[in-house]
Amino acid sequence: MTDLSALRYTDEHEWIAGDGATVTIGITDYAAEKLGDVVFVELPAVGTELTAGSVVGEIESTKSVGELYAPVAGTVVEINDAVVDDPSLVNAEPFEGGWLLKVSVAAGALDGLLDRDAYVALTEG
Repeated sequence: MTDLSALRYTDEHEWIAGDGATVTIGITDYAAEKLGDVVFVELPAVGTELTAGSVVGEIESTKSVGELYAPVAGTVVEINDAVVDDPSLVNAEPFEGGWLLKVSVAAGALDGLLDRDAYVALTEG
């Protein structure tokens, strides 16, 4: 089980794991629950340069279509093909097998993101 207090979060309901040169990105259980059953995930190609805050993909559920935002600037180094093949992983394992991207980032890329307490306050408010 992932230590949720070790993750960083965005107000767009994404989580970011890692503090080195490569981070892993996914959507939170809160976002997955609000979306409903995820049926389609579109992710950027490996090598794509991301700008923080830009739209980089799409998540479609039985309820709606949502955009995936880049929480940090960097370069996509890996995508989770398992999620593309089986989008239900986003609902079943949002912090484990349902991760979306791995991104190479510069030092300090996670500065300014929410910690667990701030994210919980955001979603309970």
